[in-house]
Amino acid sequence: MEPIDYHTQNRNGSFTTEQIQAEQASFMAKVYGWMAFALVITGITSLYVIQNESIVNLVFGNRLVFFGLIIGELLLVGALSKMVNRVSATTAMAMFIGYSVMNGVTISFIFFVYTMGSIASTFFITAATFAAMSAIGYFTKKDLTSLGNILTMALIGLIIASIVNIFLKSDMLYWIATYAGVLIFTGLTAYDTQKIKEMNIIGNAGTDEDKKEAIMGALTLYLDFINLFLFLLRIFGGRK
Repeated sequence: MEPIDYHTQNRNGSFTTEQIQAEQASFMAKVYGWMAFALVITGITSLYVIQNESIVNLVFGNRLVFFGLIIGELLLVGALSKMVNRVSATTAMAMFIGYSVMNGVTISFIFFVYTMGSIASTFFITAATFAAMSAIGYFTKKDLTSLGNILTMALIGLIIASIVNIFLKSDMLYWIATYAGVLIFTGLTAYDTQKIKEMNIIGNAGTDEDKKEAIMGALTLYLDFINLFLFLLRIFGGRK
């Protein structure tokens, strides 16, 4: 089902401005709720992994397993994005939760690299930055589409530069990519929030479609948060 332009609905008199704003607020609350739930799952999974020596040896002692998990994460996100209109809301939720668990396993390495205190402080810095930019994206009247397009192209460049630097091992390129990553995901948080808010189909609250819209919105913001956190950790993280 194609999203209905809520501006058009309002002009046609189907919904009042107050009804639109109330339903958007309710929808975004569900998006943030699912995102927070996924972050909690990721955090709990990471803490469990680092306390289990057999899992640590399996994941980080075998590159095939580690990179297999990363590839699995990418495939799961791709599958959810493509199949979301064909699967049930329950299946979409299960896939999202599964992804958050897998991500918790792979990013647990940060606990071996950085001190617990710096991880905690960086998390709160990330949360504050995310909250501020998401609020801007939610309340601004300016269309952020052009900014989103620029940031998407910049993200592609960042991915390419990061891959190249695996072989170059350049400290300068590493730090350029780090600060660029912070700027890109800070901006994407505002853009994605606005996009998610406006993609909500007004009038379908409580339906399977509404639940799946919330899951996909949560996944997008979850990815923005995790990536912003990892880039900020490079800057603020205290290494062991």
